[in-house]
Amino acid sequence: MILGIGTDLANIDRIQRVLDRHGDRFRNRVFTPIEQAKAARRKDEAGTYAKRWAAKEACSKALGTGLAMGIAWKDMAVSNLGTGQPVMALTGWAADRLAEMTPPGHEAIVHVTLTDDHPWAQAFVVIEARPL
Repeated sequence: MILGIGTDLANIDRIQRVLDRHGDRFRNRVFTPIEQAKAARRKDEAGTYAKRWAAKEACSKALGTGLAMGIAWKDMAVSNLGTGQPVMALTGWAADRLAEMTPPGHEAIVHVTLTDDHPWAQAFVVIEARPL
């Protein structure tokens, strides 16, 4: 069963301007060390951050809270499997909210997909509950 769906669209040029203005202060506030390492290895650092920004926004929407209700940016982290498939890991308040939403006898699976076509980066997050 579907527990939540979220989407977000981020402007890569806007993220670049934030990086230019705030640099590490922005990176360290919003992104985990793993996300920062991924972006540092990429030619399009701003595009990589914009996709992850969109994924965090989409995830907060799928959790039914948005970012205003206590979820920290770094409570939602995007990494990639060896195949390149993005995955979302939740910690802290986001993980607590996910556990609260998940019906007894089920496990929650967070699906995430990312795309970009300059100047846009987009993410979709679907939270699924599967019977154990």
